[in-house]
Amino acid sequence: MAADDAAGSEFMNWEIESSACNGSKHEKQLSAPQRRYFSFCRRKSFAAFVASKRDGSQEEGRPSWCCCSQTFDEHAAIHKHVARAHSAEVQQLTRAEYERLLSQLEEEPETQQGNEHKAEAVDVSAWIPDISHIPDNQLKSGPGRVLLFYHYCQVEDPHVICAWQKALCEKLHLTGKVRVATEGINGTVGGTSLATDIYIESMQSQPLFRMDREDFKTSDGGAECFTELKVGVYKEIVPMGVDPDVISYQLAGVHLEPEEFHKEVEALLAKGDSRNDTILLDCRNYYESKIGQFTQCLAPNIRKFSYFPDYVDQNLELFRDKKVLMYCTGGIRCERGSAYLRSKHVCKEVYQLKGGIHKYLERFPEGFYRGKLFVFDERYAISSNSDIISDCRYCRCPWDQYKLCSTQFCCQLVLSCPGCRRDGHTACCPTCQSKGKAQTEETSLHKEECECTDGRPQIPQDV
Repeated sequence: MAADDAAGSEFMNWEIESSACNGSKHEKQLSAPQRRYFSFCRRKSFAAFVASKRDGSQEEGRPSWCCCSQTFDEHAAIHKHVARAHSAEVQQLTRAEYERLLSQLEEEPETQQGNEHKAEAVDVSAWIPDISHIPDNQLKSGPGRVLLFYHYCQVEDPHVICAWQKALCEKLHLTGKVRVATEGINGTVGGTSLATDIYIESMQSQPLFRMDREDFKTSDGGAECFTELKVGVYKEIVPMGVDPDVISYQLAGVHLEPEEFHKEVEALLAKGDSRNDTILLDCRNYYESKIGQFTQCLAPNIRKFSYFPDYVDQNLELFRDKKVLMYCTGGIRCERGSAYLRSKHVCKEVYQLKGGIHKYLERFPEGFYRGKLFVFDERYAISSNSDIISDCRYCRCPWDQYKLCSTQFCCQLVLSCPGCRRDGHTACCPTCQSKGKAQTEETSLHKEECECTDGRPQIPQDV
């Protein structure tokens, strides 16, 4: 163990050859803070790769490493060999580690210990409705719904709101996720129709929010649509990766009601050229727009909303002097996304769809949005029309129902039709498919290596 620690310590000062780590197009596309994260992940991945080559049969005090039919007795020798011969593998491991790190930074509450401490100290009972007259089984069973909502406002003590939300959801047997920050609240929860009705009423009567019923988007579902309840305090209520004090929701574009947005898209399509003087911009992730989108939209090939600011920065000329019509699932990403785009001072006008695709489909189920609407729960998608705009990953037949990749530890989604699934094609790509057939000690190190993400530029250039 001491030898492994020494190897890791020595590696921190080891300079990998430029051929192994410099000149990466992926890394050049990152912002300065992201490059620091990426550099940390590269060092960690390199050390992990070297450690995987350690010869466990050797004595504790005399380590050696076996790789490519060679034995190395010195740290410097194995490090040099890995840098020269295995740079591609290290780069793939780095990408996977970087993705995990970003996910953790986005998903973990800002101060978990602070949450727990204040939750115990604050009395939120005054904001919890009296439902003692309602039998518990009526809150647990029966027809269900999923709610999607957000509300921007100044929250002085988000920990108090967090404690109230957790107590309220638990009392109503709701599952899902609620994000609280100083800039507001964002959530999606599922439960019975009765329980979700009480939840909406509680949000309407809470003095800080006083939301309208129209602020809640609803769809068929229930508590079973989520695996658990997660309530936490975060820096942002939607993870764009930009400090809300720097880019505020108050700088957002002009909100268009679904009817107004529909007319704008209709006029745009009548022109026949969606990029002449107007851009219809989908600010969701690529796997969302893949199964459903507005006709003739620009859908960036990005994996996370936190990549959107860099996408804008690297494609500014695309937006120069243009009128931009933005949309997303429920409207929240457009609030910060449009604010960021407006801060660049290149667009002629920036508009956004109020209530997002959810509200648009309520008014125009057979309108200009075609295909499924991706949702972040166990359903993956909901539909309002019969169009299928995507295809099976393997046979290319029309298909738009996502499943998780069957390979252990891979979190990618895959479009694989029933016929292909019966033939064993249940992974997101050939790399994962082969790993799924042979989960060995050797492949476990590469458990999140995936050509689906490795082959995609993190910040695509659409100029």
